[in-house]
Amino acid sequence: MKIAFLGTPNFANKSLEMLFEAGHELLVITQTDKPVGRKRVLTPPPVKVRAQELGLPVLQFERIRNQEGVSALKEFVPDLMVTAAYGQLLSQEVLDIPKYGCINVHASLLPKYRGAAPIQWAIINGESVTGVTTMMTELGLDSGDILLSQETEIDINETAGELFDRLADIGAQVLSDTIAMLENGTLVRVKQNESEATKCSMLNREVGKIDFSFNARKIHDLVRGTNPDPGAYALLDGETVKIFRTRLTDETADAKNGECVIADAKKGLFVKAGDGKLLEILEIQFAGSKRMNAKNALMGKQMLGKVLV
Repeated sequence: MKIAFLGTPNFANKSLEMLFEAGHELLVITQTDKPVGRKRVLTPPPVKVRAQELGLPVLQFERIRNQEGVSALKEFVPDLMVTAAYGQLLSQEVLDIPKYGCINVHASLLPKYRGAAPIQWAIINGESVTGVTTMMTELGLDSGDILLSQETEIDINETAGELFDRLADIGAQVLSDTIAMLENGTLVRVKQNESEATKCSMLNREVGKIDFSFNARKIHDLVRGTNPDPGAYALLDGETVKIFRTRLTDETADAKNGECVIADAKKGLFVKAGDGKLLEILEIQFAGSKRMNAKNALMGKQMLGKVLV
């Protein structure tokens, strides 16, 4: 089958590799190279890098809806278009090009968590189950008919980055099953229940700001859900302290919210949350220092009684 594959981050690479190994004729379309890091180094998206490693043709457009993108797709004459975290909205003109339409690989159990960052928001919101859904793409935001889905449990300590990797594998398998059913004529489309639909926004740095008046579980979920990006943080004496991993405990304390009740290189770093519970900080990065185990970070640093805000 001739497939136009549209994807950008690492999440899409597993699906791309599956399609390549299955022997489909592929045209890869991804976003343009972007400046990354403090030095603003122009960096290709992960899908471009992997596609080139596989020897596949790659096209990049500022807007796939523009005439240049539309013309390239029409010239390829795809049977099917597949999108996986591509990051651009498609026009009806684009959607009408492939014979069998466009299938999207979405990292949530639709209709929940339509939109950007569904993996991160599922963790931030304390969900215990998520999954991957394949759907027919239409003009609405992730509102097309559901094709297949697969659930997976979220471990209470799993980070967004770890779940991201697992869902990429699941997504590739669900996409493989979806295409197989499309080819043998057994694929069934199911309308989404609009009354159950939820939307999630893109993440920005402010999402990761910890409010220690929240209960320990909510803070723990925020830290997990923003790891590795955009990252959770608090302020200490006006300077940013990045927090990468935490652990829930049953210990309690009568102290200020955000106060470091235990701060010892042997015992660790425990901070009081809004419900009275102590939350252990496992990985931390103080201003001007490197990311490290909290116990190591406390060597030579006095934190007892200090308050994170």
